[in-house]
Amino acid sequence: MVSPELLRRYPFFAGFTPDQLTTLAMAAEEMEVSGGHRFCNEGEELRYLYLVLDGSVEVTLTLPEKGSRSVLPPPAGQAREITLSVVRPSEIFAWSALVPPCQATSNVVAAEDSRVVALDAAALRQRIESDPSFGCQLLLRVAQIARDRIQDLHLEALAGAAR
Repeated sequence: MVSPELLRRYPFFAGFTPDQLTTLAMAAEEMEVSGGHRFCNEGEELRYLYLVLDGSVEVTLTLPEKGSRSVLPPPAGQAREITLSVVRPSEIFAWSALVPPCQATSNVVAAEDSRVVALDAAALRQRIESDPSFGCQLLLRVAQIARDRIQDLHLEALAGAAR
């Protein structure tokens, strides 16, 4: 468990009631990871929603080889990863842990030594079902993150097309 006061400092958690912040804090653990730590790979079940406290993580996508029709990531050693975004302090990642089928849509790796809060997604999904107000607020914030990331990808694609 982390302190509800720790979570209250971050914009993602602004507006949650004290009871809701306590629920979030009880589902959370602080952890430190070294640069290169892999939080998840595409297609894996996600168990945690993360908040970056210090450091940064890269969200990457594994590109298939040219001409490949497979939608599965290529085997290790044959993969080429591109960075889609960098998640910095006060930002959330692995939001897919709250959205069925709760699988990673990308890879996430620590870009440097980092400190994060890991929130147990199963506990959060239980609370979402029992407290619709909490669920609505949490999932609206997740939707905003998804929207922002999609917008960033669109801008990147336009910049790449202009080159």
